Amino acid sequence: MRIRVAHLYPDYLNIYADRGNIAVFERRAALRGHSLEIVGVEPGDTLEPSAFDLVYVGGGQDREQAFIAPDLAARGDAIRTAVAGGTALLAVCGGYQLLGRGYRGRNGSAMPGAGLFPHETVAGDKRLIGDVLLDVDLDGLTTTVVGFENHAGRTLLDLDAVPLGKIVAGHGNDGTSGYEGCRVGAAIGTYLHGPLLPRNPVLADWLLGRALVHAGGTGELEPLPDELERLAHAVSAGRARSRGGR
Repeated sequence: MRIRVAHLYPDYLNIYADRGNIAVFERRAALRGHSLEIVGVEPGDTLEPSAFDLVYVGGGQDREQAFIAPDLAARGDAIRTAVAGGTALLAVCGGYQLLGRGYRGRNGSAMPGAGLFPHETVAGDKRLIGDVLLDVDLDGLTTTVVGFENHAGRTLLDLDAVPLGKIVAGHGNDGTSGYEGCRVGAAIGTYLHGPLLPRNPVLADWLLGRALVHAGGTGELEPLPDELERLAHAVSAGRARSRGGR
């Protein structure tokens, strides 16, 4: 099958090799006989809610985030409509922050958000940096997710929000709640860079499966050997555990 992918702001949001997540989607789909049609969406371009099966938003520096924030916020209705219709989405760090209701800086400045994820982000005094290990439940599929965080923002989830996972080691959304990321339907937001997906094949395939369902397929994916992926996951998990957990 052909999976239609909207890659939002690839020229602006690609810190810590986040573009590698697209490469993982493309390779893991191809190994099952599927193909990705990737469309870069830059400021001012049209994004039709029903046109894509998967949306990807990477992370960026503060300057790039401030530049694209108004454009992303203006797409809020389209993005929420797409996710409500079953479109899969992955947003990393800056993309995760800006898909909430907004970001407030220490100086009182504010960047608007798209309003997909039920959270707000405020700037903290200290950056939260290091390896992260999560316990994750993806609609009954339990797994661990690993990655690297480096953010000054403190993302505050609404009381009824669904986090991506529970912190085993690392800081997560705000350094105190014990949770990391957020989920709305088949949309996932997270602070984890690295890039995220090479070390987390279960998460990559969960998102691919949701995208395939939106494209009209069953969402079932044949298992892959994943020897290197499992080793990379184990190494990252070991580094995170060496921090002593929370």
